[in-house]
Amino acid sequence: MKLSIIIPTQNESGHIGQVVRDLRQHGGNRLTDILVIDANSTDNTADEARCAGATVVVTNQTGRAAQMNLGAKHATGNVLYFVHADVGINPDFVADIEQALQAGYEAGCYRFRFDSAHPMLRVNSYGTRFSGLMSRGGDQTLFITRSLFDRLNGFDEHYVIMEDFDIIRRIRQVTRFAIIPKDVLVSARKYETNSWLRVQLANLTAFLLFFLRVAPTRIARTYKAMLNYR
Repeated sequence: MKLSIIIPTQNESGHIGQVVRDLRQHGGNRLTDILVIDANSTDNTADEARCAGATVVVTNQTGRAAQMNLGAKHATGNVLYFVHADVGINPDFVADIEQALQAGYEAGCYRFRFDSAHPMLRVNSYGTRFSGLMSRGGDQTLFITRSLFDRLNGFDEHYVIMEDFDIIRRIRQVTRFAIIPKDVLVSARKYETNSWLRVQLANLTAFLLFFLRVAPTRIARTYKAMLNYR
């Protein structure tokens, strides 16, 4: 296995350096490249990523689907691992992905837990033990073989939001999907800016519109209108 890590970013200064350093520390000789695909950040994201050891590709394209597809074009590994900039990676990720591949899985993700002691967030974390699509998400990281990614034509850039759910849905239509029984650490910053209930309502609204096949641009506008960002 040769592993390429792809991280889409926009204004992730203060987060990106640590995740790149952690990936390099635990990646070993299976790691071929760490690609940070930056959508013209106005902070120090690109510089921090380079200093930490990543290869940075700056793009005018916005939207994670487009950024991650661009990263896949630059990647040299035969397995792609998509990671968010603020995630706390599991230090066993190389061995875990390799074990899943040996078990016959071509794609999969981790469970997660939040970097917060909020009791309701523990409920959210527990839900990622289950296999339903609503229990998934890009925060859980996603590994996928290059061959399967190419067969699926990558992420559908039509999805300016919910791109992770769309590709997992398509993966499950053609093969099994692994849920690694370990956690990555997910930032609770969205919940800190908004109440737990507010984020849950926004998430449920986005899912409903997604399953009703509403245009992703409309889903994105609705979702952003329901939440405060900082």
